[in-house]
Amino acid sequence: MAPDEWTRSPVELRTDVAHPARIYDVFLGGKTNYAPDRAMAATVAEKMPTVKIAARVNRAFVLRATRYLAAEAGIRQFLDIGTGIPTSPNLHEVAQSVAPESRIVYVDNDPIVLAHSRALHTSSPAGLTTYLQADLTDPDSILNAPQLSETLDLSRPVALTMGLLLHWIAPKDRPHELVRRLVDALSPGSHLMISVFARELAGVSAGLEEDFAREGTALRPATRDEALAYFDGTDLIEPGLVAPHRWRPDDGELGIGAPGAGPEDTVAPIWAGIGVKR
Repeated sequence: MAPDEWTRSPVELRTDVAHPARIYDVFLGGKTNYAPDRAMAATVAEKMPTVKIAARVNRAFVLRATRYLAAEAGIRQFLDIGTGIPTSPNLHEVAQSVAPESRIVYVDNDPIVLAHSRALHTSSPAGLTTYLQADLTDPDSILNAPQLSETLDLSRPVALTMGLLLHWIAPKDRPHELVRRLVDALSPGSHLMISVFARELAGVSAGLEEDFAREGTALRPATRDEALAYFDGTDLIEPGLVAPHRWRPDDGELGIGAPGAGPEDTVAPIWAGIGVKR
């Protein structure tokens, strides 16, 4: 079920500028994108020809990790920041297929995500799904939001998930401190799931940071050490920080084949992992 405010507040849709959530939607084959998003997606694809594969591999990791969190880690509460355009199956659909009582808060700063979430982020009757329009650069606006406290109990374990989000945070906004503020608000036993553009694996993407800077968007891939630092205060579960298709792959997933086989990591230049808060 959805809160009443989803149907009340008008949304100012900005379709004249490219947005990372809608660019990602282009790569996943979605239809919720506009000319500026498609133009920037074309620029990315020219410099990183494997970007559509990378998007699919990351999406598969997020769904696989969500299934792990619900089925094996026993998590029943999810805080998904940078959720993006709803794409079925959504995170809540995977979690609630395992545990119908799961409760999910989606967070994004794109008003178009809000507009589509009103229609598509619906919950199982036993659980609860809600949406919060907010920005990671102001973590207290997330933690203090009534939608959060009405949906999640932070005294119990929560899965904090941030898929392909943190490389969009400018260094001046101190992304590691933002993550630490959120993790500090969670109880021990909570899980942190992150995937982030990998600087060491992304040689084919030279020039993209400048391309996005001209559009007013920060892009900064993370080194392996920088990605590991996001997990400070947690214990990484096996297999640790890896390319997304290396994280507990399913047989035959995306045509990759048996676990351990698959595309070169540079095809999906992303660091991915899950940590458990001590």
